[in-house]
Formats: sequence, C-alpha cells, structure tokens
Amino acid sequence: MQMFRRILGLTLAVMLCAPAAWAQQTHVINTSMLDQAVQQRVAQDQADREAIGSFLQNPAVKSVAAKAGLSVEKAAAAVSTLQGDQLRQAASQARSVNQDLAGGASNIVISTTTVIIVLLVIILIVALR
Repeated sequence: MQMFRRILGLTLAVMLCAPAAWAQQTHVINTSMLDQAVQQRVAQDQADREAIGSFLQNPAVKSVAAKAGLSVEKAAAAVSTLQGDQLRQAASQARSVNQDLAGGASNIVISTTTVIIVLLVIILIVALR
C-alpha cells in the first residue's frame, strides 16, 4: 500500500510539473527576431528625427518661422522629446514639405507655410510639456 502511494504521488507530481516546464520552453518569438524588431524601430525613429532636423534647417522654414515669431532652435531641441505617433506624424509632414521644397517649389504657397507653422507649433508644444 505504501509503495502504491509513492508511485501515485510521483505520477501526480510529474503530471502537474510537466505542463508547466513544457510551457516555459516554448516562445512565440525568438530573441533574435525581437532584437531585430527593436533595432528596426530605433532606426526608424532616428530617420524620423533626421527628417525633422533637415526640415528645420531649411532656409525657407527658418524664414517662415522668423516671420511667425517661432524659435527654430527650440523646435530643434524639442525633436528629441517626440515619440510614437507624434514623431511619425511630424516626420511625415516634414518629409512632405522637404520634397515640395526640393522638388523645385522655390516659392512657398500658403498650404506649405501653414504646414511649416503647424509643425513648429506641435514641436514646441510637446517640448513645453
């Protein structure tokens, strides 16, 4: 009878511990894929910040900012504080304006001027938080 209890106890212990041990060994994603995803996100964020930085260094943007009384230097300093959707949205708009200005649009139309001012205001608002 005592032998039966030991065997039963051992069997139950193995049956209870085995699923937990098996579950700990399976992973949905391996570490190299996770590292690659993180590196890709960091690279994208850096590219977005560089796009905003080149936007802020454009002479036409500096001119519009000066006329509107906004500080390009404060906006440039605030770029590092942008994250997530704010960063992606600002970078998208900055790339659009950069393409318009680089594509031969030597004169700035009112919509481009508005986008420039809106971007500068967004960057400054985020910096003041």
